[in-house]
Amino acid sequence: MLHERSTDAYPMTARQAPASFRGRRAGPPGEPDILQEQRRGRGAQTNLSGRYETEERETLDDGWNSLDDLPPIRTVVQVERAKRIITRNNSPDISFDRSINPYRGCEHGCSYCFARPTHANMGLSPGLDFESRLFVKPDAARLLEKELGEPGYDPRTIAIGTNTDPYQPIERQYRLMREILQVLSDANHPVGIVTKSALVTRDIDILAPMAERGLAKVALSLTSLDRKLARAMEPRASTPAKRLEAMKELSEAGIPVTVMTAPVIPALNDMELERLLEAAYVSGARNAGYVLLRLPLEVSPIFQEWLQANYPDRATHVMSVMRSMRDGKDYDASWGKRMRGAGPYAWSIGRRFELASKRLGFNKERHPLRTDLFKAPVPVGGQLSLI
Repeated sequence: MLHERSTDAYPMTARQAPASFRGRRAGPPGEPDILQEQRRGRGAQTNLSGRYETEERETLDDGWNSLDDLPPIRTVVQVERAKRIITRNNSPDISFDRSINPYRGCEHGCSYCFARPTHANMGLSPGLDFESRLFVKPDAARLLEKELGEPGYDPRTIAIGTNTDPYQPIERQYRLMREILQVLSDANHPVGIVTKSALVTRDIDILAPMAERGLAKVALSLTSLDRKLARAMEPRASTPAKRLEAMKELSEAGIPVTVMTAPVIPALNDMELERLLEAAYVSGARNAGYVLLRLPLEVSPIFQEWLQANYPDRATHVMSVMRSMRDGKDYDASWGKRMRGAGPYAWSIGRRFELASKRLGFNKERHPLRTDLFKAPVPVGGQLSLI
């Protein structure tokens, strides 16, 4: 039987959600994971409460083996009627000031995803809810066209995929990216895409002509060449081989390709850094970047649960090294430090990346995207500008 403890139903046994957002496996430590079959193919181990919740829920087995009858966790998609689609930011350590997120949540299920805490804003868990209870914005293209046509709009590169992946599996059904890219192409508006899905190659027919006009580039995230590790960390993302094939297809189509070796995780995938760069260069990528693992808010307990479940022999060491690069904390959100960390280990990762990139020939040429070609969309029933 599935019990959910809450302060309403079980006032004597409920626990207040702790400020540290400590997660729990579906069962006490040392006992079998009783929901292992139900969440097969998912990244998070549990559905821990978000930081805004006043109660904590956990799954308990009452001894009648009725949990065996529970169905697998299915992906549920809800429609979100957004009022605007372009999100603005003024962060000093990132290269863009605006972005588009056609989806909330991400089915890829990466245990380390720094976007997981955003699901707490919806009253949902950053754990399994984040990768199975998704939101789609079907009006994204229409809203984008409207915003690009607003008086005084100043064109700058729009980043897509910097929060949740725009080419996650449900994009095959909803095809929002094709609609968005068509609007951007028609308006000659620059776009930079970040993804870990080979599905991006579906839109080469739109991206290649945009790239020829200096309006598009694509970055693919490559975390490991080890299929077992990649499958465990990113259970529903494209395989490493597929991502490399996508780089090759994009590059051959004339689209500038960047490889993002991100996240770099000490004692787990950092030893692959040079091999990742080499494989990406052979596949056509000519620019490269890296980001150190980030563990903000609920991401830390979710990732640590994943470590204990998949690599228990390394879990303590991984977190020890991580904290050595974050002033003893799981995470440091300071501008300029959150992406790179600090201390000797962080410095060595940065130096290795620089030397390998230079040796291979990465980052010799930058590809700044053009804004001078922009032409504001004309609204349906509207009229052209007289100037």
